[in-house]
Amino acid sequence: MNPTRRTVLGGALALTAASTVTLPAVASSNKLSNLAHLDFLRTSVTPPAQVGHTTYGSGPLGVLWTYADRQSDGSYKRIGGGTYDAATNTYGQGAYNTDDIARATVVYLRHYQQFGDAASRNAARDLLRGLTYLQSTNGNVVLWMQPDGTLNPSADPVELPDPSDSGPSYWLARTVWALGEGYAVFRRLDRGFADFLKDRLELAIAALERQVLVRYGQWNIVDGRRLPAWLIVNGADATSEAVLGLSAYVRAGGSARARHALMQFAEGVAAMSAGSTTKWPFRALMPWGESISDWHAWGAQMPSALAAASSVLDSSRLLDPAIGDTAGFTPLLLTAGGPDNGWLPAPIDRTQIAYGVDARLQGLLAVGLPGLRQVASFVAAWYFGANRAGTPMYDATTGRTYDGVSGDGVVNFNSGAESSIHGQLSMLALDASPAVAHLAQQLGSATPAYDGLRVVEGEAATGGEKVTPPSAWTGESQWSNGSYLSLTAGTSAQWTLPSSPQARLVLPIVNLVDTPDAGHTTWTSGSRRLGTIDHGAGGPQGISAAPGALLPITLATPLPPNATQLAASATGPAQVDALLLIPSISMLRLGTATLLTSVDSHPRKVSATGRIAYSYTSTGKLHSQGKPSQVSVQPGGFTVVLG
Repeated sequence: MNPTRRTVLGGALALTAASTVTLPAVASSNKLSNLAHLDFLRTSVTPPAQVGHTTYGSGPLGVLWTYADRQSDGSYKRIGGGTYDAATNTYGQGAYNTDDIARATVVYLRHYQQFGDAASRNAARDLLRGLTYLQSTNGNVVLWMQPDGTLNPSADPVELPDPSDSGPSYWLARTVWALGEGYAVFRRLDRGFADFLKDRLELAIAALERQVLVRYGQWNIVDGRRLPAWLIVNGADATSEAVLGLSAYVRAGGSARARHALMQFAEGVAAMSAGSTTKWPFRALMPWGESISDWHAWGAQMPSALAAASSVLDSSRLLDPAIGDTAGFTPLLLTAGGPDNGWLPAPIDRTQIAYGVDARLQGLLAVGLPGLRQVASFVAAWYFGANRAGTPMYDATTGRTYDGVSGDGVVNFNSGAESSIHGQLSMLALDASPAVAHLAQQLGSATPAYDGLRVVEGEAATGGEKVTPPSAWTGESQWSNGSYLSLTAGTSAQWTLPSSPQARLVLPIVNLVDTPDAGHTTWTSGSRRLGTIDHGAGGPQGISAAPGALLPITLATPLPPNATQLAASATGPAQVDALLLIPSISMLRLGTATLLTSVDSHPRKVSATGRIAYSYTSTGKLHSQGKPSQVSVQPGGFTVVLG
């Protein structure tokens, strides 16, 4: 399930030519993928007759338990979601859910495609039968099922839409993903079953056409920005998972209607690209169409979805935003502390979970540029121990992926369906890319060292007034540390910053509002003027949940090396949430390997240790290679140094 539904806390690469990076063959006798734990979560159920719900053939349906909690003896107990009632053997939500059944189906389908495993093929078929039983005649999908197979359209706690099959949803998008990949596999194995999957997929597409794509070409206003109005549940995250299924279906000969839907959804996802090499959110594909301040890792399959759609539709313009996300934002995320769960816009949710790690990995591998495949090893190393806990998050001997690492390095050793699924998706991708897997496992034994984005709280200043609102969550973003600094006309604030030998970009996170009486702030360091922010430069609220938007604003002039003083003076009302400080060159070091990324406007030479360095441009193309004694880091680009 989504992390919002349950808290998760509790080989070297070589070159064959001067301009081409290649991945050498790496012999491996052992697969990383291991479906044993996912098999443990699977079960079957024979539901009672329920109006409007049928499936292919007869016999028990394949389903999947939602959670697996670790017991004191090291074993795992399968449980459902919500409060359990022993008298009725029901959960407030249910035992099995569409989200996980759909994504587990994708795991078994891909495992069968890679290894020809008949057991995986059969498991995929069983789960597809269970998934299609959850689909209603209107094309939408019920989310929850109780242990006896009874559907629970209105769960407790309530999830929207309610009832869960009354409109578009994440689970409808994931159903499209599974049905698309299912059709692509079974059309060569069982034409009758494939035709059934096609009919159900077309039913889902029809629901998306009348509920979502009817708004194609329309735009929502969100704090002054135009965002596409034809995303599923206003999410590029949900839509990206549907795009993966539609891409597989169209590639396998799917309908013209599906191709049209794929094109429109992919255009919507691509339109969520934002920022630049020096401005928030640094070319990330933003996941939520109701906020310009909220980036989250879970569900963020946008780069891999656009890469798939670009290939199927032969459209390079769909690939460009995916390159920006993977070559620009992902290295910055990694050097700031790894694949965190949420920048809102400060990196507040520093939990790291397999769902988000897998999305980063899949995007890098799907775009497929050689340099991005090198970065993929740094991401995948998280599974093998290169994380805040220093603990492997994946156990290849059992197939378990643990449920997450908290921001302070505490591992949640539960192993529910979502983490297990995305761990296996990652392992299948690594099994298909043995050189990436080999390097990732080498890097996984190293303790990460970071020199990247730093946060200084606004209320840490001298001067101004600290304000703590009733809730840190604004409805579309979150106040860092739950508070902010309030300035009024004629007041000023001073911060003492951690020192750095590098010049740094300074991005005050301010509440940009759409009111004429907001103030300006002028920012200085000593006698140097860094820039001015108009706090009234926010646009119309539109559909966003709160007036104003918390946004990092890049000051025109970087902070000089070794500077530790920063001041802001206000001409009127201004709210400062936090300061983001980003060094010109950010770094992640894992053992003898180093990832460097730049927010500078000029090429920089950086001394590093290692055997060979590969320098890439902001579009992920190889710029140069050579000895790492004087590494070249290109503006907005990244460099990989290998030992």
